[in-house]
Amino acid sequence: MADKPHREGSLEAAKRHPLDWQSEAFYDPTALDAELERVFEICHGCRRCFSLCNAFPTLFDAIDATDSGELEGVPKPVYWEVVDHCYLCDLCFMTKCPYVPPHPWNVDFPHLMLRAKAKRFRDAGAPLRDRVLAATDAVGNLAGIPVVAEVVNAVNSTAIGRAALQATLGVARDAPLPRYESKTARQRLGQERPAPATATGEAGGTSGRVVLFTTCYGNRNLPSMCEDLVAVYEHNGIEVQLAGRETCCGMPRLELGDLQSVARAREVNVPELAAWVRKGYDIVAPIPSCVLMFRQELPLMFPDDAEVRLVADAFRDPFEYLVLRQKAGKLRMDFSTALGKVAYHVPCHQRVQNVGPKTREVLEWIPGTELLSVERCSGHDGTYGVKQRFRAASLKIAAPVVNRVKDADAVAFTSDCPMAGAQIAGQLPEDNYAHPFTLLRRAYGI
Repeated sequence: MADKPHREGSLEAAKRHPLDWQSEAFYDPTALDAELERVFEICHGCRRCFSLCNAFPTLFDAIDATDSGELEGVPKPVYWEVVDHCYLCDLCFMTKCPYVPPHPWNVDFPHLMLRAKAKRFRDAGAPLRDRVLAATDAVGNLAGIPVVAEVVNAVNSTAIGRAALQATLGVARDAPLPRYESKTARQRLGQERPAPATATGEAGGTSGRVVLFTTCYGNRNLPSMCEDLVAVYEHNGIEVQLAGRETCCGMPRLELGDLQSVARAREVNVPELAAWVRKGYDIVAPIPSCVLMFRQELPLMFPDDAEVRLVADAFRDPFEYLVLRQKAGKLRMDFSTALGKVAYHVPCHQRVQNVGPKTREVLEWIPGTELLSVERCSGHDGTYGVKQRFRAASLKIAAPVVNRVKDADAVAFTSDCPMAGAQIAGQLPEDNYAHPFTLLRRAYGI
């Protein structure tokens, strides 16, 4: 393979191309197979991403096991094993690959894997167990019904219940499972919330008024996370409202390759959020994957949709928002409680947003707080880490993070992604996980 300079000397940043998912060419089997071979050949010649996830070792081990040591000897079914091990974390594109656009080799490994997933889903659908796990909103609505929630939580905590989940949905017995709350975040927070008496208004490119997209997890599984975010924002004079209507952001369906379901979720969420933006509101969400969905994936799927772009431009990581306010002198620094030593895991879907370590920056403002940051994948990654089929690989990916957190001997452990937090905390001697907004609210003493 000819040697080429990284992006041929270009000073341009990595650039994603729109996802041409609505054209027939996107699903053409011959074209897809040729592109898989082209990109896999480039990856084989580079191998820089060998340690990121299990997709690359699966590919490289298969190549090394052939008589020729070349891709041409790898059976085609192995290609689909590589596809299955990609959970679209985007780290290879954003942090490792030297051949991403504008390099002429034009390698976008995650979106190629997404194209393959979408082709397979359109042709054959997906197993019922995978579709159930991806239906986070529907499952949450059912499991969150009063009485049902308590039954579900009780069953999920028993060995018999976990064995049944493994047998029916392929959920590994030792995988972390969230609780379901019968009173959602949206119910707890209520609609048409009053503006803070000490509203501080526009500052640092922010309006001081946000609409909170609670997310499936924040609404049904960890409503306290949303309550803590609202408490911190209102303490700082930021008005918080809830959208009148909200459904799943679409990320679980994207990871499954079910792009039509992503489009249907967009039809619910985007017009609602766009209406708030036109009223002068910014948007935040407490889960990095949901923020990434609106800021990156939907604009790439719908590049000509003005409302999608309007929403994407108004969406912020919630700690990024606080940093912008603080730089403009509009954030309170009246912390009353030190946090001590905190081990902080940085989620992949936050890292690839290219906004910088804003959560760490905010937590480091708190006097008497020492932060140890761990920037490696937790191995949870959507539904990947809970599936029995991938559980061993998931734990192997998580091991370096777990070891760093153990060695930190911290009084608290945190991650912006509570699913990643549960994955890591489940392997610690003591579960001391708290969401960053829980820690920040504690530091404010509110």
